[in-house]
Amino acid sequence: MASIWVGHQGTMRDYPSFSASVDAEAIHKAIRGIGTDEKTLISILTERSNAQRQLIAKEYQAAYGRELKDDLKGDLSGHFKCLMVALVTPPAVFDAKQLKKSMKGTGTNEDALIEILTTRTSRQMKEIGQAYYTVYKKSLGDEISSETSGDFRKALLTLADGRRDEGLKVDEQLAKEDAQILYNAGENKWGTDEDAFTEILCLRSFPQLKLTFDEYRNISQKDIEDSIKGELSGHFEDLLLAIVCCARNTPAFLAKRLHQALKGAGTDEFTLNRIMVSRSEIDLLDIRAEFKKQYGYSLHSAIESDTSGDYAVTLVKICGGDD
Repeated sequence: MASIWVGHQGTMRDYPSFSASVDAEAIHKAIRGIGTDEKTLISILTERSNAQRQLIAKEYQAAYGRELKDDLKGDLSGHFKCLMVALVTPPAVFDAKQLKKSMKGTGTNEDALIEILTTRTSRQMKEIGQAYYTVYKKSLGDEISSETSGDFRKALLTLADGRRDEGLKVDEQLAKEDAQILYNAGENKWGTDEDAFTEILCLRSFPQLKLTFDEYRNISQKDIEDSIKGELSGHFEDLLLAIVCCARNTPAFLAKRLHQALKGAGTDEFTLNRIMVSRSEIDLLDIRAEFKKQYGYSLHSAIESDTSGDYAVTLVKICGGDD
């Protein structure tokens, strides 16, 4: 069965003449030698698919009685370490850990929560929820509940439940009805019915929402984005705008997130690593194309000018080419 974590527009694929034991041994040598052989680590881990990297980790554990991720953590440092550990982590576990990091400590990283919960499919969210419980012995929903509040919380919980319709078929009548409900819930009344927005934007499929937004424009002579900005505020507004953006074009939404992570003073490595690793086998080629289209320069060049050392080399290899 095809993995729910693999799409058609990724930059990283299965390595043809793959041998988990040969790779595990080469990695062990690279880590155990005097001084680490980063070149070998990078070339193996960026030229294998995630499924293959899981097999290497299994083989490594069997041969050396140690967890590959622990040895990488012990041997590498900084952002390079985080990136290499991310590469050997199963996708659902990786997302679960990213969600945990977004909620722990003082303050919640709402942008990261929004990004993960709006760009994952329902089936992915179900697996992330299971992984979260396995790793932390707490339910993702309970953690979101304790870290957020109000309509924002309600919408995040709906997304975390993984109940969005994934069908590709659209229903024109439903789109008309939903558009009217949204119009009545916002523009057409005094005060706003937030639940109506949550219900429709968090549960309808992306193709269905696209059609609904067209119908909305016909009814209100306004883009749904403008109504959301006018009617709602705070993190709830940010979340709904992210859903609209993803429904229209998920790679464009992620290209914008990467651009924000790379521009200005200081790089947001937390976001950069997450998007590069989590989309590398799904739609990173599309994200690259959108990045070039929106900003006039390539993602490859943005990474090169904003990062350095082995960290830069690894990111560029994941990126997979210049546009």
